[in-house]
Amino acid sequence: MNRNIQNFKAIDLNIDVSGLPTPIYIVDERLLEKNLKILKNVIDRTNCRILLAQKAFSMFSLYPLIGTYLNGTAASSLFEARLGFEEMKGREVHIYSPAYREDEFDEIVKICDHIVFNSFSQWNRFRDRIKASGRNIECGIRINPEYSEIETDIYNPCFTGSRLGVTLENFRDDDLDGISGLHFHTMCEQNSDVLKRTIDVVDRKFGKYIKRMKWINFGGGHHITRPGYDIDTLVECIMYIKNKYDVEVYLEPGEAIALNAGYLAARVLDFVKNNIDIAILDTSAACHMPDVIEMPYRPKIVGAGEPGRYPYTYRLGGLTCLAGDVIGDYSFEEPLNEGDILIFTDMAIYTMIKNNTFNGVNLPAIAVYNEKDGLKIIKQFGYEDFKGRLS
Repeated sequence: MNRNIQNFKAIDLNIDVSGLPTPIYIVDERLLEKNLKILKNVIDRTNCRILLAQKAFSMFSLYPLIGTYLNGTAASSLFEARLGFEEMKGREVHIYSPAYREDEFDEIVKICDHIVFNSFSQWNRFRDRIKASGRNIECGIRINPEYSEIETDIYNPCFTGSRLGVTLENFRDDDLDGISGLHFHTMCEQNSDVLKRTIDVVDRKFGKYIKRMKWINFGGGHHITRPGYDIDTLVECIMYIKNKYDVEVYLEPGEAIALNAGYLAARVLDFVKNNIDIAILDTSAACHMPDVIEMPYRPKIVGAGEPGRYPYTYRLGGLTCLAGDVIGDYSFEEPLNEGDILIFTDMAIYTMIKNNTFNGVNLPAIAVYNEKDGLKIIKQFGYEDFKGRLS
């Protein structure tokens, strides 16, 4: 067994990965449940309601477990709404979209409990169809407080010219009949001090409308399960709004549910040299961890360090023809060999849900681990999965 496998076992997953197909995502249910217990503690302390934002983590085989702790799911599309409705049975189904399609809306009305609109024009277009359904659907408007501390525009819902949410200038006071809630989402991987400052702005700008509401949704981006997150300030923010306006408060974190609960195991296939030693893996940043390129960020690897920290430094590259399909530069205590397995951490979120088959590269298998059943491969992919997306 090589050094990297031994280090993987040292993090107490008790999995011998040497016989696994690679690449493979592995979600540890123990770590997932640890996160869920933290979130449930927030629910118990505040009587708020917390939803799984499926855009970050949609491993529906684990929805029964998640549903024992959380109140339901948040969707960004009809398909996500269906997934939450079908796989987390009996729990709330919320949906928000920048715009709804006419041909999908009737199905949305049949399965969703909360529907949040991005504009008053969309609300007016669909309000009669909601009323005619006879279902007790809670409807909301997404607001844009024009305040965010996200520095990168691609992730900032409040950057100048953003299409997301209604600004105070464009808010229609006389168009709220049938609207029971407001929704804002202004954060990304941030602590509760950012939420507190955001609440101050939302309270000042939209307080006169909040007092007319039944609920308010604080959106996502709350890194509640991250080490060092200030949960007491989060509780303070929730209770401040609940007590001042007598409204229900919703949170819909995505990353926090499965943060640091998953891994991606990949094998070294070959080596090339071009000013630096380069290892080619059987995975791909472009296909299997696209946020590495999009954000960008450098994922951690068990047993590896920054370039130069250990004696042997390699650039890790993927399988595709994209020149930029590079995961990053890493150093190791011992030289890598063909067949070595590397373990990338925090690979449950924004991976399975965003991966793709560019160049015909196969998708990683998906596995779970728990103490009762050990390791279980949930799904493997092949040519038909690639072909089935094409015509």
